[in-house]
Amino acid sequence: MYDVTALGEILIDFTPCGKSQAGQCLFEQNPGGAPANVLACLSKHGKQTAFIGKVGKDMHGAFLKSVLEESSIATEGLVEDGNVFTTLAFVALSDTGERNFSFARKPGADTCLTQEELKEDIIRESKILHIGSLSLTTEPSRGTTIKALQIAKEAGCIISYDPNYRAPLWDSKEAAVAGMRSVVGYVDVMKISDEETALLTDEEAPEAAAKKLVEEGVPLVAVTLGSKGALVCTKEGSAIVPGYQANMVDTTGAGDSFWGGFLERLLESGKKPCEVTLEEAVLFASFGNAVASLCVEKRGAIPAMPTLEEVQARMKEK
Repeated sequence: MYDVTALGEILIDFTPCGKSQAGQCLFEQNPGGAPANVLACLSKHGKQTAFIGKVGKDMHGAFLKSVLEESSIATEGLVEDGNVFTTLAFVALSDTGERNFSFARKPGADTCLTQEELKEDIIRESKILHIGSLSLTTEPSRGTTIKALQIAKEAGCIISYDPNYRAPLWDSKEAAVAGMRSVVGYVDVMKISDEETALLTDEEAPEAAAKKLVEEGVPLVAVTLGSKGALVCTKEGSAIVPGYQANMVDTTGAGDSFWGGFLERLLESGKKPCEVTLEEAVLFASFGNAVASLCVEKRGAIPAMPTLEEVQARMKEK
C-alpha cells in the first residue's frame, strides 16, 4: 500500500547559478516537476510514495530515476523511452526569487506516457492519487491521466489535484482553462494559487474561487497566497492561514512543498476530505506553510525539501 502515488511530469529545472568567467549565465541541474516534488516532500517525512510517468532513456532521465530512488520514491511506474527526450525547464529568477519558465518539450517524455504503459496496480494500492495539469496539455498523456483518474475513483482512492498553470505549455489560454477544468469532477482535495483562481472558477478573489470549487463538489480546497500564507475552504466556510517568515532564495517548489505538507496532515488525520472540518484544514495548511517557508530558503525543488524535524522547529518559532 502506498500513501501517495503521483502521475505526471518529472523533469530537469535548469536554474541560474551565477556567471562564468566569460560573463555567461551558469545553470544548475535541479530535479523537479510538480508531482515529483510533492512526493519528495512526503517521502522525506516517511510516507510511502510512488511515481508514474515517463523520462527519456538519456543522461537526464537516468539522473531523475536515481533521484527518485535516493528519495525512496518507488519507480516501478516510471517508463524510460529511447524515442523521446527527458523534458527540460530553464528557469529565470527575478531579484525577489520569482520564476519565469522556458521549456524544451516538443514533445517531452512526460507527455508521451500511454494508457498501455500505465501501471494500474500501483494506483489501486494507493490511498491518494495526485495529479497536476501538465499531463493534460496533450495526447497521449491526457488520455492516460483520465484513465488513471477513473481507476483511482473506482478503487476508492482520494484524488488530489494541483493545476500548476504554465502558459507556454498550452496552445492558448482558452485551451488551458478547458483542460484544467476538465478533471475537477474527479477531485476530492485541490490546491490552486492566487494567480489561478479565475482560470479555474471565473472568480478572481481567493475566497470566492474556493467557495465555488466546494460548491462544484470538491470538499476540501486550499488557495496559496505566496508569503501571506494560504486560504482553506470546506463546506463550513473559509479561513486565512498566515505564512511563516522566510529568507527567500528560490520559490521553485514552494507550492508543491506546501501541498506535500498538507497531504501529509490529511493522511495523518485518517479522514476523507469530505470529513475534514475547517479547523482541521487550518492546521493542515499551517503545517504546509511551515514546509514551504523552509523550501524557499534553498535552491531547487526536490533538493530543498525540509525534514520533519526542521518543519516542527519552524512551527515552534511562531
